[in-house]
Amino acid sequence: MSALIWCPFPDRETARKISSAMLDEGLIACANVIGPIESHFIWHGERGKSEEFGVLMKTDAMLLDQATERLGVLHPYDTPAIMGWCCDAVPQAAREWLAATGSGES
Repeated sequence: MSALIWCPFPDRETARKISSAMLDEGLIACANVIGPIESHFIWHGERGKSEEFGVLMKTDAMLLDQATERLGVLHPYDTPAIMGWCCDAVPQAAREWLAATGSGES
């Protein structure tokens, strides 16, 4: 089974750097850096907004927990909004590619 991870970052360079580290560690097979995006949020009871860069990471579901935990360690925010989920509909070729994540086969 395949999985996706979504997470916003404070700037493009940080998004690229952490995506690269996740790729190097074999925790993801691909990262799409998206942005800039405009984020509106409530933080510590205060309303805020900022420009961020979102990253959509693709991985194998067996690595999802490990990848989200590692992303939390690498991320510069105190409480990064890291969200991961398993994907039900993935073509066979993509499943095989993502299943090779972390195995050195990709």
